[in-house]
Amino acid sequence: MTDAHAADTAQAPFEGPEKLLEIWFAESPDHVPDAADPKEGGRTGLRVVDRALWEEMLDIVKCKVLSVVESAELDAYLLSESSLFISPHRLILKTCGTTLNLLGLPRILAIAREHANLPTVHRCFYSRKSFMFPERQVGPHRDWKYEVEFLDAIFDNGAAYTVGKMNGDHWLLYMTGPGTPPTPIKARPPVPRSLDLKERTDTTIEILMSDLSPDARAPFLTAPSDLSPSEHAQALSDSIGISTIFPAGETVLDAYSFTPCGYSSNALIGPDGYFTIHVTPEAGWSYASFECNVPVPAAHKGPAVSDERPDLKTLIRRVTRIFQPGRLSVTLFVSSDEDGEDDEELSAVEAAQKAFKAALTLPCEPEVNGVDGERAAENGHVDGAGGAQKMCYRRTDKINYEFDGYELAFASFELC
Repeated sequence: MTDAHAADTAQAPFEGPEKLLEIWFAESPDHVPDAADPKEGGRTGLRVVDRALWEEMLDIVKCKVLSVVESAELDAYLLSESSLFISPHRLILKTCGTTLNLLGLPRILAIAREHANLPTVHRCFYSRKSFMFPERQVGPHRDWKYEVEFLDAIFDNGAAYTVGKMNGDHWLLYMTGPGTPPTPIKARPPVPRSLDLKERTDTTIEILMSDLSPDARAPFLTAPSDLSPSEHAQALSDSIGISTIFPAGETVLDAYSFTPCGYSSNALIGPDGYFTIHVTPEAGWSYASFECNVPVPAAHKGPAVSDERPDLKTLIRRVTRIFQPGRLSVTLFVSSDEDGEDDEELSAVEAAQKAFKAALTLPCEPEVNGVDGERAAENGHVDGAGGAQKMCYRRTDKINYEFDGYELAFASFELC
């Protein structure tokens, strides 16, 4: 949230749940027209577009750029209201409050067509949690049906879904089927990557949390300080564990503390991975979101290793220990691979549901030196360290969906 919006919440509530727009203009970075002819710094596709053009689009949406960090294949913009991620072939715009996320879509399409030679959309996804204060929204965001009408006016192959209880927390999704991509000018030479083929599966993990505990909210109520907003946010991230959700050695964190309250961060993991966190800490409408595109296994196998990436169960526990929500929903949205699925193994969504339940409904030991408590105990490493608050939830909803090329695992939980 902006500092101005943070101040406004003294009189009015702030809408923490974000609108998430994801547009694919090609199947992969290798399929953008200039893939074989990168610009300075290896930039191709959408990443060659001038920042000023993206800022012009963000003016329509009603948010501003605070800072930018970049990796080999991804630019991460921290915004006054959430985040913007730009890859060669894909753009992700996540905005909270009363921003006009969808009104930026026509301008995004024009910029891609005119400045990146990307005239067609491969796939588009738009999703959000049910709003806390829908009456405060404006434009097409006043109601889900208006958002769907807006998207249907642009795309002729879209479908809208409601996942979860209409009279409770639910998740809304609009997605288009695969479009016909433009013929590549020429193939891009193979580029060595640190991720194997399985790890390049398209994955989005979201943990959307409400009713944060007073202890969890307190660090995000920003007292006057000599530190800059970025310095304060970095120190805060280090102190409460955000900096080590993934191994610190492969995490580039960009964070901002708002005055008098609120927090946002983007983190880059590897060449094209990210996670992003946004926090609205006020009592009465407290909310925190975690989103990540880094593929992680549902559960690690073998001996515990202190500097490994977390599995899904550990990732969920790390995030919920920081924010201690009274209610939350967890989603895994993953591209499907029917050819690679083994009938004797759990599907990706069933494995995810098992991890969701294990992370939130079963007793757990605190981590030891960055290792999940159960695995540390199995290896004889538990020494009484840790002491993180143990919380137990009951599952209130479990839904799996199969879409065209994707699968979804959705579950909601509330504190016991």
